[in-house]
Amino acid sequence: MNYFKYIPFDVVNGPGIRCTLFVSGCSIHCPDCFNKATWAYDAGYPFTDVEENHIIRDLQDTRVNRKGFSILGGEPLDPRNVEAVNKLLKNIRSNTTKDIWLWTGYKLKDLNSIQLETVKLCDTVIDGPFIKELKDPNLWWRGSSNQEIINVKDTPI
Repeated sequence: MNYFKYIPFDVVNGPGIRCTLFVSGCSIHCPDCFNKATWAYDAGYPFTDVEENHIIRDLQDTRVNRKGFSILGGEPLDPRNVEAVNKLLKNIRSNTTKDIWLWTGYKLKDLNSIQLETVKLCDTVIDGPFIKELKDPNLWWRGSSNQEIINVKDTPI
């Protein structure tokens, strides 16, 4: 998997101060996507254990009161990305108490087993493709009204 960008101090993609990872690669290609630069699978940089360990250290840093980790893209649940994302989220779960937010263009009802396993590692998932005709700049954490904010613990998956 490649990643497009890592932001160690983010206040835009989820509540509080967060570490945010934008993965590279997406086959959904929503018209008017805000992040088309992340669609190419080879965009950005290889995501290795070095980057993963950096994220864990940042999340464990007690000098900064980070609330959690956010992952978006590209498409974190894309078949080419999901195994690496699953490994990363398991590592975050094992080594921190931070919450995890994930954005996906897929709907939960359409996910396969590894994608569902990955979603279950999250606290919050924003699902569904961006739909230009349903764009609403007043929505929190999502771009169009068809996208749902899902509290994973309260949702039977």
